[in-house]
Amino acid sequence: MRDLLPSDRPVLFLAPMQEVTDLAFMRVMHRYGGPDVYVTEYFRVHGDAQVDKRILTSITENPTGRPVFAQLIGQDIPALVRVAKALLEHPVAGIDLNLGCPAPQVCNKNAGGGLLRDPEKVDRILGALREAIDGRFTVKTRIGFEGGQEFEALLEVFARHAIDALAIHGRTVREGYQTPVHPEQVADAVARLDCPVIANGNVVDVLSGRSYLERTGAAGLMIGRGAIRNPWIFDQLRASFAGAVGPAPRARDLLCYIECLFEETAGVSRHFEAVGHVSRMKRYLAYISQGIDEAFEFRIRRVRTPEEFFAVCREFLSGDEVLPVLPPERSKLFCGFGELRGASA
Repeated sequence: MRDLLPSDRPVLFLAPMQEVTDLAFMRVMHRYGGPDVYVTEYFRVHGDAQVDKRILTSITENPTGRPVFAQLIGQDIPALVRVAKALLEHPVAGIDLNLGCPAPQVCNKNAGGGLLRDPEKVDRILGALREAIDGRFTVKTRIGFEGGQEFEALLEVFARHAIDALAIHGRTVREGYQTPVHPEQVADAVARLDCPVIANGNVVDVLSGRSYLERTGAAGLMIGRGAIRNPWIFDQLRASFAGAVGPAPRARDLLCYIECLFEETAGVSRHFEAVGHVSRMKRYLAYISQGIDEAFEFRIRRVRTPEEFFAVCREFLSGDEVLPVLPPERSKLFCGFGELRGASA
């Protein structure tokens, strides 16, 4: 894993977000600089699960030239091993296990973040996958299910297995996306584990990213919702690490990004339906529009057709004004994909 880490700066990951980080979204991110490493949406694994062909395209047709990890979610050990081995037949950088998704429909099946209630089961899963995976094996987790006091026992489990990296969303499952992150627990993992630790959760700009790194000593950042709103964030951070000035996008640049996102995500739909696609775009805009203009946020929620959608976007985003930084009190708010659809960032 360390061979994927830049030698002169922290590594930058795009967080896996269900129904977000598909092939189309990866293409869009790459146009704006993109992360150093991508992670797929999770492959759902159960007894008779097969490799999801749609998600697989984000590996087999990925145009970025950057490493792509395939993420698994599930609790059936033989099935996890079988699907991991099947994915290793494709050009993946490694296999990642999701232990962090807080969506109730996932946790109720004792998968994702739900597994954090059962450290012994996590121990068995990690042991079986580590034995089966001849290559990089990473884990994405939260700091516990109910409370952060659970994290010490989880760290002991992670330390028993030669995982190649641990990405930590610095909240518990119960906290969802509605509280500040807990950098002190990420810092504890950095101090106790031999593998690189990647800090995740609430990175929305250079300031929040640099602060998270300074407070944890992590080897890098994993950014999810912050990249939906600001696809320039990876280049902005890289410039900051180099002591340079990064991109300063303006309103019209955000409009171009929205147009690009609309076109790319529409292009992968087998049965394009305009009103349905606008509904999907409104979930992106629930985050993208924050902090720009309250009237923009209000009106974009009420559009139905592509014509209405772009008329509102162009009304508010055709100027030269520099985009505002998302206020800290709003950076935790995102109800479009996160809580409802199992996004893990």
